[in-house]
Amino acid sequence: MLRILMADGTSANIIYRWMRWCATHNLALIAYFFQWLNKFINGCVIGSGADFGPGFVIMHPVGVVINSKVSGGSNITVESGVVMGDEKGLSPCLGSNIFVGTGAKIIGPLTVADHVKVGANAVLTKSAEEGQTMLGIPAKPYIPKPQAEQ
Repeated sequence: MLRILMADGTSANIIYRWMRWCATHNLALIAYFFQWLNKFINGCVIGSGADFGPGFVIMHPVGVVINSKVSGGSNITVESGVVMGDEKGLSPCLGSNIFVGTGAKIIGPLTVADHVKVGANAVLTKSAEEGQTMLGIPAKPYIPKPQAEQ
């Protein structure tokens, strides 16, 4: 149990939840302290206004940057180096059951629907529809090629 609690992803998630609780209870100064603590201990910056449902998991927090205006549903998994940011005052809105791979970028007023997988280093420039796997720069839906008949 101690090993689980000392893992960097676990501590980042716990500190994020404390920060979010403080932010929703008008304890902005304490929320800012938790934001700084997460940056110092885990190397990730998550804005105090970022709102994710239950099951939000940061697997490897180093390099993760999430803007304060980003919102998401439940069961979102984020790998290291992910950036979710604001463009001209508009931020991404994520659904539920989403996986965001290492180094992926989701910037601007995009909607990422439920059950979407964003591949490593993908750069989303357009919204993703339900169930898609987004790959590449700019990210496009992955469409598997049919296997040749034998």
